[in-house]
Amino acid sequence: MSETSSENLLGTYLKDRRTRLDATAFGFGGGRRRTPGLRREEVAQRANISPTWYTWLEQGRGGAPSADVLDRIARALMLTDVEREHLFLIGLGRPPEIRYQASEGVSPRLQRVLDALETSPAIIRTLIWDVVAWNRAATLVLTDYAKLPPEQRNILRLIFSVPRVRAAQYDWESVARFVVAAFRADAARAGAVSHVADFVDEMCGLSPDFARLWRDNDVRSYGEGVKHLRHPVLGPISFEYSAFAVDGRPDLGMVVYNPATPDDAARIKAVLAKQSD
Repeated sequence: MSETSSENLLGTYLKDRRTRLDATAFGFGGGRRRTPGLRREEVAQRANISPTWYTWLEQGRGGAPSADVLDRIARALMLTDVEREHLFLIGLGRPPEIRYQASEGVSPRLQRVLDALETSPAIIRTLIWDVVAWNRAATLVLTDYAKLPPEQRNILRLIFSVPRVRAAQYDWESVARFVVAAFRADAARAGAVSHVADFVDEMCGLSPDFARLWRDNDVRSYGEGVKHLRHPVLGPISFEYSAFAVDGRPDLGMVVYNPATPDDAARIKAVLAKQSD
């Protein structure tokens, strides 16, 4: 069997990635090369693994590599997050664990997606529930996040410490229990449990209700559902919400609240139009 056979997906992918790299950019000179890119022993050197073991991987020998080995190879080959995920899928049959990184905001293109949702409040949140982007409808219906300092734009902080947000919920206890459970699941999925430890301690000291619900150790998935609000301007209003992953950004998620009825949408549109006058 050829070492680049379609049955050796891992070996084919590794060879393809290394031949795309510029050896001189990594300090590997040595005159003319028979093939472009890095040599196998150079990838092994950068990944701090045995050249023989790396050669076996490309040849489809020696069994499945460990996650640690794939991580080292991903770094050695300068793989993007999407390429690293593909490497794990073909090498181990599963995606890698998410490496939590604090979000630096969203792209202008993603912001335009939010802005196109005229009457549907929409936000982008991190896996630890910091809101990093929103549209005009979200400013009207949920919170004017622009008026808050960045460290205060956290959904849990708003639910548990802002009376206006608490009063807007028809069943605050159910909402609070749900967001704590979903937050716990997201933080674990993101590998951010240690990162949020100080935040959790702060919230426990700030809110006995949060501390009580946190001790229950519940976990839930955000998914989709229905949200009812008492809005000071719009009055009673309902939404069907859905949560979406942001492709290429495992640190972010988008939540869209679609008005449940045409009347709900019309009221939002009317108030937004009045604000623009």
